[in-house]
Amino acid sequence: MAVSLILVDDHRMVRESLKRAYLERGFDVVADAGSGEEAIALCQQHQPQLVVSDIAMPGMDGIEACEQIVKSCPQTRVIVLTMYGDEDSLARAIRAGASGFLLKDCSIDELMTATRLAAAGETVIAPQLKPHLLAQVRRPSSGSGEAEGPGHRVTPRETEVLQMIADGHSTPEVAERLFISQKTVKNHLASIYQKLDARDRTQAVLTSVRLGIVTLE
Repeated sequence: MAVSLILVDDHRMVRESLKRAYLERGFDVVADAGSGEEAIALCQQHQPQLVVSDIAMPGMDGIEACEQIVKSCPQTRVIVLTMYGDEDSLARAIRAGASGFLLKDCSIDELMTATRLAAAGETVIAPQLKPHLLAQVRRPSSGSGEAEGPGHRVTPRETEVLQMIADGHSTPEVAERLFISQKTVKNHLASIYQKLDARDRTQAVLTSVRLGIVTLE
């Protein structure tokens, strides 16, 4: 079954260009929106698997819309696009629950790959933004110590999984390298999210780096 998605950008020409690219590659573009407010309403109506959204838009921006979409449509994942990969926008997108953060100068093929990975449950961040991600995890956490109790400790196997996720490996790659099934990897991730009070892979990695569980080179 084709991956269903909604495109969000305040420029009609951009939406039409992306729509053609996605349709040509077998995706199901169920709707497109020119604002964050419209995107939220369309998501509630269509319940797509993915939303691909610009950040800079009049009124509600793409990150604010992402936060509302994740809350009202928990099965929908959001990839945000931006011209400028500044640290503040990346931090806001992570907190809002975005599953991907890409620069608009990425190629169509890179965008399609990121979309498929996000649909499969992966979190995708443009390689150019890794320094900003490092800056985020090096900042002192306002909740330092909140994950230090016994109930938050991860197992050695979960630490292996976390480290591989931090290194950028996908679920199939983790499963292959650790000689376990993809379902087992997902089970480990679910346990990790609960222990670290994380919404997704990115938040889990950020928290685990702050706690010294894994390293991010």
